Amino acid sequence: AERQVAQAQGDFVQQVALKLLRRGMDSDALVRRFVQERRILAELNHPHIARFVDGGLSQDGRLYYAMEFVEGVSMLDYARQNKLGVRACVQLMSAVCDAVAHAQAHLVVHRDLKPSNILVDANAQPRVLDFGIAKLLDSSDPSETATEMRVLTPGYAAPEQILGEPISTATDVYALGVILFELLTGSLPHQR
Repeated sequence: AERQVAQAQGDFVQQVALKLLRRGMDSDALVRRFVQERRILAELNHPHIARFVDGGLSQDGRLYYAMEFVEGVSMLDYARQNKLGVRACVQLMSAVCDAVAHAQAHLVVHRDLKPSNILVDANAQPRVLDFGIAKLLDSSDPSETATEMRVLTPGYAAPEQILGEPISTATDVYALGVILFELLTGSLPHQR
């Protein structure tokens, strides 16, 4: 479950996006996955990736993590609302590509890049969100390749994702290309 909360720490209040592991969704495999997701996010430090704030165990015993709350609109909506030209769209995508390159340098593949996972904030800066199905490329955890972990958004998914084949950094590069195509043309290159 995700929700927005205000976190009070001493003499300041910080607004965060909170992700809690639901009751009944706490199998060993899902707990391992959630803990790995938290670890992935804690290691990523880039101005165009929503920042990890905190994580732990709630008072009622559920795992959680808090991320910086990004107030913004999806990248596609931002481009439409501001009638961005080709140059501005490419500049926006360049910043997103830098964020994805940062994640990949940490051996992390997002696996679900799409416009709704890229918000543009009040300062016109894109922010990549939702590494919920990210994969560590050096992971040897067999649960990572289990069928139930094949979560994707078909319109932006690379062919290897659709076919259930192994993913790589090229998987995110493919999604970035689809997003750029949609930014520039207003439609997806294919319908799935």
